[in-house]
Amino acid sequence: MSRFTSGVTVVTTIDGEHVHGMTANGFLSVSLQPPLVLVSLAQSSRMAGLLRRTGRYGVSVLADDQQLHSQHFAGRPVAGLDPEFDRVDGIAYLRGSLGRIGCDVVEIHPAGDHLLFLGQVTHLAHSDRNPLVFFTGTYRALYADSGDELFTY
Repeated sequence: MSRFTSGVTVVTTIDGEHVHGMTANGFLSVSLQPPLVLVSLAQSSRMAGLLRRTGRYGVSVLADDQQLHSQHFAGRPVAGLDPEFDRVDGIAYLRGSLGRIGCDVVEIHPAGDHLLFLGQVTHLAHSDRNPLVFFTGTYRALYADSGDELFTY
């Protein structure tokens, strides 16, 4: 599966006053009508329990300069990094992300050791930035303005 290039996202939910986030590349678009997306989370993850409780999540699609944020939310805290969030309609998004997708959980499906959280899209926004991608266990950046070449950093 490491040969499949994927975007990098941070999935967030708000529980009380606290924003909880987790890096996830198990994210995909499911349907345009109605607008549905899916995030796949380990059943044992804290985020899976939180999404069951809150019923809402945000997906922040990371830009090429947000690798440290990806590492931070993947359980490798980065000293001195203080992630900032923008809140829109009760959903938190990582500030500076290139895409923001807000969802209400409409279905949860078990799949092996994971749970698939199907979300109805309630908010969608983007900016024109270059994406952070993950390929063969390495962060990379896709630069559209340089002939669509893939560069490793």
